[in-house]
Amino acid sequence: MSFFKKLKEKINQQTEQVTDKFKDGLTKTRDSFATKMNDLVAKYRKVDEEFFEELEEILISADVGVETVMELIEELEMEVKRRNIKDTSEVIEVISEKLVEIYYGDDEQEVEQLNLNENGLSVILFVGVNGVGKTTTIGKLAHMLKEEGKTVMLAAGDTFRAGAIEQLEVWGDRVGVEVVKHSEGSDPAAVIFDGIQAAKSRGADVLLCDTAGRLQNKVNLMNELAKVKRVITREIPEAPHDVLLVLDATTGQNAMSQAKTFSEATDVSGIVLSKLDGTAKGGIVLAIRNELSIPVKFVGLGEKVTDLQAFDANSFVYGLFADMIDQSTSADE
Repeated sequence: MSFFKKLKEKINQQTEQVTDKFKDGLTKTRDSFATKMNDLVAKYRKVDEEFFEELEEILISADVGVETVMELIEELEMEVKRRNIKDTSEVIEVISEKLVEIYYGDDEQEVEQLNLNENGLSVILFVGVNGVGKTTTIGKLAHMLKEEGKTVMLAAGDTFRAGAIEQLEVWGDRVGVEVVKHSEGSDPAAVIFDGIQAAKSRGADVLLCDTAGRLQNKVNLMNELAKVKRVITREIPEAPHDVLLVLDATTGQNAMSQAKTFSEATDVSGIVLSKLDGTAKGGIVLAIRNELSIPVKFVGLGEKVTDLQAFDANSFVYGLFADMIDQSTSADE
């Protein structure tokens, strides 16, 4: 069975809503990427060195990352030889297959799932610079978890940015969850400590913790995050259960450098890519995963409260190649 057919079958097992979210949310990337890929296939009838050179440029322009692109091109060249592929249109299918392989590597597909404690309170720590959509992401995730039947609380640990506490409170009101807060300028670790005590006493399932994001005071910020983490671990030894770094997908390679900085300072266990629907460079998902070995756990695919989606590499690749996959699989039927 062809990879496109297998991928389509996996996609068909999901709800139509999830498939549409990825398809619609990746429109900008797909329009740019797919157009270039179609032009490439039309331009070259045979798979040669020039074809691969141009393919390399297309992938780099989609922000897949130079290191990841080199690795991908090398694997593609070997696979094309192994399968004796001569027609350039057949290479598209191999590319999509390799993108999924690169994403998962040796890991199980569960790597993308939120790490929750099934037998007590789960503490999820959010990190990231100001302006990436961290507070909005926390609000949307609170809504998602609440819809799944969980009792959720928020801790307003970003005590330095003007209006951050109020912004989190607005989200708390909007999705109907309690927010633990102190006054502006308070010690963030003290807020998180109180959040844990409150969540325990109220029997909450999940506590989502906001933190400051002043990267210009990098040393102070990283020390502050380390202190917050120590406080959490002292109260619940196996926590935080996930440390989610929120990155703005529209900033491309700048998001990569932020990811490197934060992962050096704290054990980032997952990435949330906000505003993925607003960029034509969605390949950043693969660069982050491959070069930093951190899974993308959620992506923002729109403004609505329901537009935060659990990430799935199969859905992502389908979102990139949807038109070609639909065309190819319907031709086979």
